[in-house]
Amino acid sequence: MIVVPAIDIRAGKCVRLKRGDFARETVFDDDPAVPAARWVAEGAEALHVVDLDGARVGHSDNRRAVESVIAEARRKPGVVVELGGGIRDLAAVEHWLAVGVDRVIIGTAAVRRPEVVEQAAAAYPGRVWVGIDARDGIVATDGWTRQARMTAVELAPQVVDRGAAGIVYTDIERDGLQTGVNVSATAEFARAAGVPVYASGGVASADDITALRDSRSSGIAGVIVGRALYDGSTKLKDLLAVAAG
Repeated sequence: MIVVPAIDIRAGKCVRLKRGDFARETVFDDDPAVPAARWVAEGAEALHVVDLDGARVGHSDNRRAVESVIAEARRKPGVVVELGGGIRDLAAVEHWLAVGVDRVIIGTAAVRRPEVVEQAAAAYPGRVWVGIDARDGIVATDGWTRQARMTAVELAPQVVDRGAAGIVYTDIERDGLQTGVNVSATAEFARAAGVPVYASGGVASADDITALRDSRSSGIAGVIVGRALYDGSTKLKDLLAVAAG
């Protein structure tokens, strides 16, 4: 199982939100390249980048910040950079892949314009994932500001049928709070998806990694970790060791 540090970008800075609330923002670094360099140096095999401005309004001015993260990742061969947030048409997919992102994550468009997933997956096999974010099991879109009329478990097989190579599943109610991962719900979701799933939201310690690792037969392939790394309550090397255990 892979442990993936998160780098959330808003207004060009590395930040963390609580439950996706823009009013509950903590700025951890003015330059996202700084944490990117740190996580790569500490052994990260991938970086999960979220363009929060793009997620909320559907377009972004954070290209320079994303490029700086990519540049740091390229200092170590094999590090994957995945990006989500505001990727809502094929042109956006093509743009970010051309910039140097290894994998794009389509969120809102997977609900509102599912043909985008199909088009992108056909054009770039294996490089298109979908982000499914849920509040109490119900899908949220537009930077988590709107609620869709379907559950995450219902949406998962639909995006897989469209060609999604994997899914990032986020439990909004736990995101940024370090209250522990909802392992049972994540495992249920992964079984419904049938493709590799990265769990996101609530990681507090290595115990969460252990619990997810023990449920990997359900299809949980990785876990995204944010605030617990940034506030120092856990260390990336410790999480990597448990994940490999």
